[in-house]
Amino acid sequence: MPQSAPPTLLSAALEAAARGWYVHPLRPGGKASALHGERACPRAGECAEAHVKWEQRATTDPDRIRAAWGAGAYNVGIATGPSGLVVVDLDVPKEKSGKGSSDAPNGATSFLALCERAGQPWPATYAVRTPSGGMHLYFIAPPGVHLPCTAKTVAPNVDTRAWGGNIVAAGSVTPNGMYEVADRAPVAELPAWLLHRLRPAPTPAAVPAPLLIPGGATRRATVALEREAARVSKAPEGQRHHLLLTRTIAIGRFVVWGEITKDVVEEAFGAAGEAAGLPAAECRATIRDALAYSARTCRARETA
Repeated sequence: MPQSAPPTLLSAALEAAARGWYVHPLRPGGKASALHGERACPRAGECAEAHVKWEQRATTDPDRIRAAWGAGAYNVGIATGPSGLVVVDLDVPKEKSGKGSSDAPNGATSFLALCERAGQPWPATYAVRTPSGGMHLYFIAPPGVHLPCTAKTVAPNVDTRAWGGNIVAAGSVTPNGMYEVADRAPVAELPAWLLHRLRPAPTPAAVPAPLLIPGGATRRATVALEREAARVSKAPEGQRHHLLLTRTIAIGRFVVWGEITKDVVEEAFGAAGEAAGLPAAECRATIRDALAYSARTCRARETA
């Protein structure tokens, strides 16, 4: 029978949630999410309509947190995007842990060089020391800005966690040691010079082409696809992926019933997702998963 989390882990989860940070359980002693993945999804509860990823399931609800950490000694993960955070991960090269030698600077050295180049001091902000000797610097993300994660593109051994990212919270424990608060300063706003480096290059606004439905499609499938594609194209930030997934699932039944072709649905929702601001690759993967889900679960037309 799994043991409940030690008071320190539960307290760490509740403390993070009290700051408005969305938490989710990580595997005991590890850094990977303890929540089920898509392959193991039971398609029930929150996932009844479609699999809900850990980033969307992270929570600030104290009751849900007590229930989750009451079931096991889970480490604490923070979903940085929903929490409105950008966390700068200053790593230590593995070679500097005794497994060889390397001329690559550690993350802290690289980040200090970036600060000096920008003519700014090292920012005073909430920071967590990692068991490997690295550092996590927490910043408040600018409102309305959807920043992606980065991996060593800012500087050597400097990663960032934003939307789609997870960071291990202070109080979590791995075989190498504990994540500990190194600086309890208030979380600072993301410096403008760093935002400039992290902001993706602007892309021209996508203008969806007129939706042309081949004559073989039924009228109800045609009308439904036009309506749902229009909803996706106007989806606000934060709802784009969810709407693309669920609306494609809804239209997928017409593909199963032979009322419209798969390629027409893929083209329509691909254009709609890109018009809403989603990357083309993400649109393709989401549409593929949604149509596959419809094919597995759709009832026969006469019983629908």
